[in-house]
Amino acid sequence: MAATRSPSRTPRPSPHHRLSFSDDECDDSSSCASESSIDEDAVNIRVSPNWCAYKDMIASRGFRLDTCKDVKDWYHQYWASQASEGRTVTKDLPGYIRACRSQDENELCRDAGLPDRLFRGTERSTGVKVVVKAVHLNSREYDVIRHLSRPTLRNHPMNHCIPVLDLIEVPKDKLAFIVMEEWPAKLTTHIPTNLGQYLGCLRYCIEHAVFMHAHNIVHLDLSSCNIVTDLMGRYACIDYESSMRFDGIQEPRIRPTRMAEPPPEMERGEASDPYKIDVYGLGMLVLRTMETTGYNVPELYSLIKSMICGQFEQRPSSLQVLLAFNTIVSAMPPNRLTSRTHRP
Repeated sequence: MAATRSPSRTPRPSPHHRLSFSDDECDDSSSCASESSIDEDAVNIRVSPNWCAYKDMIASRGFRLDTCKDVKDWYHQYWASQASEGRTVTKDLPGYIRACRSQDENELCRDAGLPDRLFRGTERSTGVKVVVKAVHLNSREYDVIRHLSRPTLRNHPMNHCIPVLDLIEVPKDKLAFIVMEEWPAKLTTHIPTNLGQYLGCLRYCIEHAVFMHAHNIVHLDLSSCNIVTDLMGRYACIDYESSMRFDGIQEPRIRPTRMAEPPPEMERGEASDPYKIDVYGLGMLVLRTMETTGYNVPELYSLIKSMICGQFEQRPSSLQVLLAFNTIVSAMPPNRLTSRTHRP
């Protein structure tokens, strides 16, 4: 999921769903991307499927891709809620106008603000809003998402991957569709209401890195752009396009790759420890969000400095970061955590 509809939808909580594959189908013995003989460039490119060709298949799994009627209904509900709160309603919005132009209300209606690989939809049985992402069947992203969504892992309290409701494979086309809950806001646009909530958000991010690293997974693009919230206190990580698994590989090293906050060694074109790249990303995430939210936490400065150290060998592990973070937060007085004041 790369964006939320503007205006964003109202949050709709829902439980994790059981996926339609078994543990055997996600066996750890499957080779990780770095060891595969598959053409890396070919399977990890972004795909742009003909969504009309797959809508019936996706519907058979219980999910309806957005039609023109769905889009118009959504805007009508949004405007009604705005009017009930006494707010001014603007009805000449591009998304609504585009949906009204169609002669067939059942025609699929893409959100022009989303990349071609993403499509909004609804789970029929619950009404939960979803985002469906198309990926190559042999991509690293799909491998990582399958692994994180295994029955033995998906409900772990430190697994903060966006809830995945289904994985739909189309082997003949080498495609897979990841059906995810749509959460209404990104960390880049949502400011926690007090310091405790902000620190709770950071804990979610650090915990997920610890969880991934414990299972030989690296995200490689940890940034505030890839953290979303359900606006009810939960935060989740999205966008595993750059992610990798390193099962059975001791001390892996990787060369520069696409990411929002590349560490110094990547900027220099040098190889690095992927786990320490994630630690750097976390450090920059904390630093950037302090600036954007206004929650300045001097106690974290020393920890941040170690996380973004120019020499990756000197950065702490994600687990060390979590332990240090918890120690720092536990020493803060409760009244400070509940305060809306951004400075101690």
